[in-house]
Amino acid sequence: MSCAASHTRRLDSIQRRDLRLVNAAEPPDPPAQSELVSPLDSLEHRRDVAALVVFHKAQVQGVPHLAGLRQPPKIATRSTRTVLTSGDAVEVPRSRASQHQHTFVGRVSRMWNIFTAAGHHIQEMNTQSVKLAANRWRLSKPTPLTLVIP
Repeated sequence: MSCAASHTRRLDSIQRRDLRLVNAAEPPDPPAQSELVSPLDSLEHRRDVAALVVFHKAQVQGVPHLAGLRQPPKIATRSTRTVLTSGDAVEVPRSRASQHQHTFVGRVSRMWNIFTAAGHHIQEMNTQSVKLAANRWRLSKPTPLTLVIP
């Protein structure tokens, strides 16, 4: 989330090496040995799911020690009135500095808005339901996940 890109690349290379070692340790299976397919999710996938769950705890459940992560609801301004958008969408912190745009709150706010726009009823979910829904949602997205920075 908010670490240097070189650190993330290093973690990804470690994961690839670990997967090769795990696949090499398994008994040879002729049809599947030619391709390295793993039932494990990528580190990025797991980080994204965990980030959405933590944001749900802060935003919906109101856990006190996560209050610093709370973001105000997104408000759409029209020429005649000010309206709330989807009740679950949040304001994305604005910044021109690329380092600030890749922080935890900036990235998870963008992910949260995309996740809630997918039709999930976040207010009615408990932590386990959010984990499952976030996992299914993240599996439907490519890795690495590119979030458009407006």
